[in-house]
Amino acid sequence: MDETDATDPGTAEAPSYPLRPALEAVLMVADQPLDALVLASAVGHPPADVEVALVELARSYDDEERGFELRQVAGGWRFYTREAYAGAVERFVLEGQQARLTQAALETMAVVAYRQPISRARVSGIRGVNVDGVMRTLVTRGLVAEAGADNETGAILYATTPYFLERMGLSSLDELPDLAPFLPEMSEMDDPEELGATTVVPAAAGETAPGDDANEENEGNHA
Repeated sequence: MDETDATDPGTAEAPSYPLRPALEAVLMVADQPLDALVLASAVGHPPADVEVALVELARSYDDEERGFELRQVAGGWRFYTREAYAGAVERFVLEGQQARLTQAALETMAVVAYRQPISRARVSGIRGVNVDGVMRTLVTRGLVAEAGADNETGAILYATTPYFLERMGLSSLDELPDLAPFLPEMSEMDDPEELGATTVVPAAAGETAPGDDANEENEGNHA
């Protein structure tokens, strides 16, 4: 058999997608400007064609007065909110920041506050449910932030932020009420990171089942 047989995964060419929709899909998830070479590799089209399509897309968004625009900055291309609608975006962000947290989010934040720095797996172990969605919400709100990694497991650790102190009306963590003794010590618990990513402590009565905290991810939309 020919060593260059097309069925060999190592020789298969990247699929080519419709150019403009593919560029929009990639740019939608980009967190930094992307140049034509990177975009060409992703969408399976020549860089020259990609450059032309990017210019045409940017012009079409301007002509249609879309709420977003495609800018060429820092040697690449990226979507930005159109300046004329900055006020609407600002209002949305501020209202989201002011929305009240759910009980699940408050409980998770309390665990982080008293046991920081702490990994998400250990927070899940204390609460008895998966807290990934809640932790993402707290990070987005600026109440919790990454604080390095665990030396033994490599897991990302989280801690409260100065904004947390501001919102709680505290000058330092020393002013937190003395509730730590009521939380289990880490030595009394199985280490979730050592047990494996699929191990989850069974949910307590009245709690959401493991994996159901995705619903809590939307807690910022609740009163």
